[in-house]
Amino acid sequence: MDVVFAFHGYRWLIHSMVHGRANEGRFHVRGFNDRGTTTTPFDMVVLNKMSRFHLAIDALKHVPRLRSQASDAIDMFNRKLYEHHAYIREHFQDMPEIRNWRWTKDFSEPSAPPPLAKDQPRGQLFSDA
Repeated sequence: MDVVFAFHGYRWLIHSMVHGRANEGRFHVRGFNDRGTTTTPFDMVVLNKMSRFHLAIDALKHVPRLRSQASDAIDMFNRKLYEHHAYIREHFQDMPEIRNWRWTKDFSEPSAPPPLAKDQPRGQLFSDA
């Protein structure tokens, strides 16, 4: 069984732990690639190819019984990555569906950003004004 491993550190660390073990090729490690600059939080994850979209694409590509059915989903995830790329360059912030995302009891779309910690003001967007 293949394993897609999302590690919030350098990939080589996980590779060094599984190297030489039986069936090491089944591990597909995603991690920090030292990519990016000052950008949005989600874009840093995208630049490191660890976004929810990248991980879903990897998972779909490594599950043999889903490969024949995965192309529409993979196309949709790639479109979302393209939309993200265009949106942040125009608005300088993550898309609302990313920025406002949170778990809901009924899996519905949230209508507002998640609440901040008590007594913490919501930050303003940067401007040159």
